[in-house]
Order: sequence, then structure tokens, then C-alpha cells
Amino acid sequence: MHDTGTAPQPAPASGHDRVPAQDPGSAQDPGLAQDPGSAQDPGLAQDPGSAQEGQGKHARSFGLPIATCLVMGNIIGGGIFLLPASVAPFGTISLVAFGVLTLGAIALALVFGRLAERDPRTGGPYVYARGAFGDFAGFLAAWSYWITSWVSNAALAVAAVGYLDVLVPVNEHKWTACLAALVLQLLPALANFAGTRYVGAVQLVATVLKFLPLLLVAVGGLFFFDSANLGPFHASDDSPVGAVSASAAILLFSYLGVESAAVSAGDVRDPRRNVGRATILGTLGAALVYLLGTLAVFGTVAHDKLVGSTAPFSDAVNVMFGGSWGGTAVALAALVSILGALNGWTLLSAQTPYAAAQDGLFPSAFGRKKRGVPTVGVLVTVVLASLLTVYNYAAGSGGVFESLVLITTFTATVPYLLATVAQIYFLVSGQRERVHRGRLVRDAVLAGAAFGFSMWLVAGSGYAAVYQGVLFLFVGVLVYAVMAARKQRTATVANG
Repeated sequence: MHDTGTAPQPAPASGHDRVPAQDPGSAQDPGLAQDPGSAQDPGLAQDPGSAQEGQGKHARSFGLPIATCLVMGNIIGGGIFLLPASVAPFGTISLVAFGVLTLGAIALALVFGRLAERDPRTGGPYVYARGAFGDFAGFLAAWSYWITSWVSNAALAVAAVGYLDVLVPVNEHKWTACLAALVLQLLPALANFAGTRYVGAVQLVATVLKFLPLLLVAVGGLFFFDSANLGPFHASDDSPVGAVSASAAILLFSYLGVESAAVSAGDVRDPRRNVGRATILGTLGAALVYLLGTLAVFGTVAHDKLVGSTAPFSDAVNVMFGGSWGGTAVALAALVSILGALNGWTLLSAQTPYAAAQDGLFPSAFGRKKRGVPTVGVLVTVVLASLLTVYNYAAGSGGVFESLVLITTFTATVPYLLATVAQIYFLVSGQRERVHRGRLVRDAVLAGAAFGFSMWLVAGSGYAAVYQGVLFLFVGVLVYAVMAARKQRTATVANG
């Protein structure tokens, strides 16, 4: 996920990289989720941009490797570089929490893969929720996902400044830091404006560059592993179950981003086949880096030092190779990691409103593409995130900004819940055209596990975040009322 909560920054962040080639048999595909009025529903037709809009030499659909990088890059932001120190006070029992969360994330990834196989259109959770429960549920998924994207993008940029300051001193004056944060948001936006061809290229390069040092520590650290550094298995005063739950609360948002390929399904080649694969491969890749990296740091840095460490990966590199250059190397890797996450999340922030705009549930301007990218959605995201960033520095306090970011830990899970409940609805309602009967039991177990994981994410966000997040959703209800009324009026006029 693009988790920046553990990064050196003024304000912590929560958890947190279309043009569908329509399947020749899609018109008859019974698995395509649609409502009873689907014959007239433009949202269920082939993406309008697929044939004539937003195409050109700068628009290019993603293959499996780029789609996988999108998932991996969006799951892993900058938080991983302090993650081992965050869970070290609980002891190595925190690795148990990692394992449980990984299983939940994989179940969620498999559910997204199954849903995308039935309905491979841009929008991900929005499409699935709307297909099951209608416009209102779909809008709530789109609205909450959109809020999550632009608020978290602001947090990512602020976090990146903390790492940039290690390389170039920018934090000496708040407006210099603010300008740096704005530039760091603008660069990924420019890649998006240039077209999906460049978004994919940046995502691939960023993913490779950030995983090389992470894998160096994760794999190389095993050769310097000393079990004496691990410390106690259970280091806290809580019960073993309490320790797992407490460490899980810190780790819960590490996997936000598993939906990335599904949200951009319309930009993925052969989405019925590749979205599910990219989601699973990306989630497994991120899990492997998380687990091996944390284990390697646990085994190379003494436990008493790790508990108070502000740069555990730097400490591990210094133990492995000597010297004191680890801080600079890790800061550079973290900066690249966050820029890659910003690049992917900037695209995702525009994809869900794009899908909703196609159905008349977001302003029509969000439904236009250039070079394969919904440019209005990207522009609005950058403007809102930039305004929030400026407000953060102008206020001189992270209080309000922190509250907004914590809210996104709740709003990010709303689409997950709606998507998993949609899958359960399809399975339980006995809709033969939507359910593969030979895989009914397996799909039901996976959907149940994914629902439980999503509920755990909601619980982990805390009472205040849930309370304030619901208020954000209620603001969306007002927006929905206006958009639904306009849609109804347009339909009435069209029908004479």
C-alpha cells in the first residue's frame, strides 16, 4: 500500500500502480455483471474510449508485467522502510500477524480476480458494487475510493519530502519543503498526462529500482542472519493473541492497493485473464518483500537497537557492509518507491471517477480520455492534493491533515467491503449466469475470508476514523442526489 505512516514526515498517512479489448464472446458472456436494464445501460457497453476516444501513439494498454508492477508499486510505498522497527516491540510474534494478513490479502486478491473475470471494465469495486446493488452502492464505492486517492497522494508527497531531505536539505524552511512536495506530486502527474504508455514505463522502472535495494536487504540479510538478534518471540505485556492483534493493527494497511489492476482493468490487455493474474502476482511479490525484508532486518539488527531505530533498513545495510552510507541509500530507495506509488495512484484516482462518469454518476468531464488517460480526473486529483499539501504546511500543524489522512484508512476499505459483498451476493443469490458452479465452494470460502479481512481493516482504522469517514460518505450522498437527479432529468428529456 502507499502507507506513509512510518515515514519521517510532518503528517502520518494511512495505508497507504480504458480501453478494454472486448472479448469476442462478451455479448453472450453470461458472467458479465449487469442489471436488468443492461441493454439500455451505457455503463455496461464497451468502454466508449475503446474505439475512438483517447487513443494514439501515447496510449498503450498494459500487459501482465506492467499490470503486476502497478499492483506491487501501489501496495508498497515508503512505509516499508520503517516497518520492522514499528513491529519490533511486539517481538517476532509480529511475523505471525504478517502471515495472517498475507492470507487475507491473497483471498481479497483472488476475489478481485474472479470479479474482473466476469466484468473486466475500468472501475474495479465501483463496477462490481453497481452490478450487484445498483447506482447508489456503485457511487459510494467510487466516491470513497476517490477521496482516498487524492488525500493519500498529498500524504505520500509530504512523506517523500522527509526522505528527500536526507539527500537535499529542503526541510530547513517550511515553504521550501512545501514546494518540494508539490513538485513531487507534479512529476507523476506529468507522466500520466503524457499517456498510459509513459505511466506504464515509469511504473516498471520505479518498481525495479525500488525492489533492487529491498531485495538486497531481504536476500543478502539472510547471509548475515544471527538468531541472537531476534530477541524474544513475545516481547510485549499483552497476551499472544493481543500481541498479534496489536501488531496487525500496524500492519493492516500494508496491503491496500491489491485492487489496482481491477480498477484499471480497461487498460489491461486481455483483462479477463490478466487482471486476476496481475493481482495475485503483485500481492505475492509484495508479501515476499515484506516478509523477507522484515525477517532479514530482525536477524541483522539487535532487537534492543531495532526497537528504537528510526532507519532499520539503513542499520541493516550498515551491519551487512559496514560504513554509514546506508541512510543515503535507503532514503534514495524510499524516494523512488514513493514516486512509483504516486505514479500509480494518480492514475487510479482518475479511473474510478471515469467509470462512474460513464454511467452519469460523476460529472461528465471525468469521463473523457486523452492518450488513454482520464486527464480531467488526474488534474482534479493533483489540484486537490496540492491544496491539501499547501494547507498542511500553512497551518503549521499536522493535526487536521493527520485526521483527514486517518479517515482514508476507513474510506479505502469501503470499496473492498462492497466488492466482497457483491461477490457473496452473486454466489448466494444463485444467479447461474454469474456463478461457476464447479467453483462455488471455493469462491464462497474466498469471499468470506476477503469479507473478514475487509472488516478487520475497518476495525483497525479506529473509532474516530470510522466516525469521521462516515461523515465524508454522507457528503457523497448529497453529491449522488444531485447527479442522480440530473441523470433522471436527462433521461426524461431524451424520452420526450
